[in-house]
Amino acid sequence: MALGVQRFFLSVLFFGLAAPSLGADVKRGEYLFAAAGCKGCHTDVKHKGPPLAGGRQLKTAFGVFYSPNITPDRDHGIGKWSDADFIRALRFGLAPDGRHYFPVFPYSFYTGITDRDLMDIKAYLFTRPASARANNPHDTNPLFGQRFLIAVWKTLYFKPGPFKPSPEKSGIWNRGAYLVNALSHCAACHTPRNALGAIKRDRWMAGTNEGPQGGTIPNITPDRETGIGRWLKGDLEEVLQTGLLPDGDFVGDSMGEVVDDVTGKLVSDDIKAIATYLRSLPPVRHKIGKKGR
Repeated sequence: MALGVQRFFLSVLFFGLAAPSLGADVKRGEYLFAAAGCKGCHTDVKHKGPPLAGGRQLKTAFGVFYSPNITPDRDHGIGKWSDADFIRALRFGLAPDGRHYFPVFPYSFYTGITDRDLMDIKAYLFTRPASARANNPHDTNPLFGQRFLIAVWKTLYFKPGPFKPSPEKSGIWNRGAYLVNALSHCAACHTPRNALGAIKRDRWMAGTNEGPQGGTIPNITPDRETGIGRWLKGDLEEVLQTGLLPDGDFVGDSMGEVVDDVTGKLVSDDIKAIATYLRSLPPVRHKIGKKGR
């Protein structure tokens, strides 16, 4: 384990020294920002908070976390961050001062985002109105609130990216894999976690009864009994675009938010890519409750 920690910090040190300064496309960054679902977590809609100024309450088994301010405010947001700071945060889960971010921030998925896409997202964020809203302190279990323990967690469960396309797969499959596994981080909600909050890889996308805010999240593997294996061609694309389920009902709760803010804003080619990837997954038999689909 000690060797793994040493290699991890050496890679971070090297990356921090060598991080490139890249040209960025703000318009493209706006699209990628939507695909990454940043707005939902970083805006406290319930209390009418400023956009992207943080403060949204995120209840977990380890305590209550509050999303941070990611506006370009220089004192309370990310206005002082360099390109290297931004990439280090999303690629390695490290703050500019070297502190570990808690994995409620889905950097274990965002690590797969390419440098170009990260720079475009950052460029878009820096065009947003700055907010001087201060960040809320987290309310966590004393044990799990120790940031130095995250270094151990990362050694056990975290593999830095970026995403590498599979040469054996088609372009549309690779695009879908990138969107699902990196940008849109679908597994963060649709995959069960172990006692330490790490993804259970053997139940990838198989749903959970212990989703965000305690909701029940459906199995989206192509299992015919407990997943989406019986859905007709086009059903999945319809759900992602409009939220309309094959039975005529609409998705609700957290998935309704995802459709409104994330998948519903994607172009049709990206919707098809996501569907192509999800249909290719190994079916996992995992029956969960129906509440909160």
